[in-house]
Amino acid sequence: MVERVELKSGFCWRIHEGETYVDIVPYGASLRSIVTPGRDGVLRDVCLGYEGALDYAAQGGCLGSVVGRYANRISGAAFTLNGRAYPLLANEGPNTLHGGGMGYHKRWWRLSPQGEDTVVCRLDSPDGDEGFPGRLEVETAYTWRDGALTIRYTARAHADTVVNLTNHAYFNLAGQDGGEVGDHVLTLRAARFTPIGADKMVTGQLRDVAGTPWDFRQGAALAERWDHPDLGGGFDHNYCLDPGPGPAATLCCPRTGISMEMTTDRPGCQVYSAGGLKTRAGKRGAVYGPRHGLCLETQNYPNAVNTPAFPSPILRAGETWESRTVYRFTAG
Repeated sequence: MVERVELKSGFCWRIHEGETYVDIVPYGASLRSIVTPGRDGVLRDVCLGYEGALDYAAQGGCLGSVVGRYANRISGAAFTLNGRAYPLLANEGPNTLHGGGMGYHKRWWRLSPQGEDTVVCRLDSPDGDEGFPGRLEVETAYTWRDGALTIRYTARAHADTVVNLTNHAYFNLAGQDGGEVGDHVLTLRAARFTPIGADKMVTGQLRDVAGTPWDFRQGAALAERWDHPDLGGGFDHNYCLDPGPGPAATLCCPRTGISMEMTTDRPGCQVYSAGGLKTRAGKRGAVYGPRHGLCLETQNYPNAVNTPAFPSPILRAGETWESRTVYRFTAG
């Protein structure tokens, strides 16, 4: 069942399945809550978010928001398409992060229910939006069914452009007020990652994870790795996901027994351990801070628009880009 719920400020659409539910707010098409039971049967909200819809505009942080037109980083705040250079806003040093100064996470989307288990979010991004060429009609559909959150992205191009959409949810499987997630065990089906420089920009290379703190193929607690000196303050790295069936990632919390499996059709996943999340007020009196959540942002590789060896982010005029990511929650 889908219903509109009034918040401290604004509203959200809530998708119920029994006692479990997810909330979506219009600002940033943001995922506000994911409520699911632990091994003890107690319902917990495992997604960081804000009390009111207007808090998303006031406090920022991309909590649960849809990021675009190009998620992650673009070097030199510029790219070339069809022989023409397109300058962008440099909003992280000399580079562009998450679509520029007014990326999609800072927009009011149009939300509407669809059937009994889906909310569709729509945004019309005009030609020249934040410097990107071509009008783009964007839809993000959230479906909550059988303990799984499915996020479907659709983008229709009116002219040649580039697209890289993701969701920036911070997961804490101990509960949104559960503090640091260092005890969470991450397993990641990825034999390579894209190394970064001091400015967090990818170097354009691919590196094997074997023998490095980036290797999660056999599973490891985050706290065992995130203080490694090679990481420079924690994880904020894109992994090159191995092809094949089954989950690309699994995250487990020993405190609650809640596990989350992630499957996707995207080639990459940005693993961000929230080292840069500044202290802020969250929902129901919770206080969030560094390392209080883990982001698994499914995506194309960062700066692919300037790195020909990476999978192409180009969407041609008249084409429709589609993508699907599923986060499935269980307890045991």
